[in-house]
Amino acid sequence: MSFWDHLEEFRWTIIRTFIAILTFSILGFILIPHIFDSIILAARSSDFITYRFFEKAGEFIPFLPDFSADSFDVEILNINMTTQFMTYISTSFSFGVLCTIPYILFELWRFISPALYENEARGVKSAFAFGGIMFVIGCLVGYFVVFPLIFRFLITFELSASIENMISLDSYMSNFYTLILIMGLVFELPLVFWLLSSLGLIYRPFFRKYRRHAVVGALLLAAFITPSGDPFSLFVVTVPLYALWEISAFVVKKEPAAEEDDDEENLPSVTD
Repeated sequence: MSFWDHLEEFRWTIIRTFIAILTFSILGFILIPHIFDSIILAARSSDFITYRFFEKAGEFIPFLPDFSADSFDVEILNINMTTQFMTYISTSFSFGVLCTIPYILFELWRFISPALYENEARGVKSAFAFGGIMFVIGCLVGYFVVFPLIFRFLITFELSASIENMISLDSYMSNFYTLILIMGLVFELPLVFWLLSSLGLIYRPFFRKYRRHAVVGALLLAAFITPSGDPFSLFVVTVPLYALWEISAFVVKKEPAAEEDDDEENLPSVTD
């Protein structure tokens, strides 16, 4: 294919992707009014599944924070005339992009795969699939763990009893999108380390050598993500962050010397 043929194929890739996003955004426009309260605003109520889970766990684990407050029900306020409509549009578009991610990865794969050798194609295909799965898992961790814990702490924190916490729709949605997106991106770390390993920049001994540093780094990152600072929240967020380090150690290549020794063992001897 010539340069212009590649450019034409890329143009159609963008067009198909845009049509898919538009289609799912329209679907989101229809569904959002029915799921907004039960999914997006679910963390504002004590009935949220995460709160109920930790409430049950608190019956067996004494040091857990108290999640049994049935009166926890936060009112979301709107102080701007256009905020509800713009939130409706942005949420529908976000729904469309999220649902289209598998198709976007497929389109990118279909565009670049003809330029790859067979062994390269297998590796890139696996990377696309792995990266997509890890992004979704990160978003789920953000939705079910990180955001509700941070939200509940901040909304119940009192500097003075005379100050009443009132949260706007803008503030809620901004933190909701930001924290879930951050966790989705953080869970791409194994893919980043895999790419660095493919370029010969990092190998498995690196992870064994700096494992203790990774524990401290995960703890610091968890402290940055969760401003509450209580041991329970830090532990809950630190565990998946450190697990990413161990997953990364599993997916990267072994040290080059070990690979060369394996190749030499597989070579036929002179006597053969």
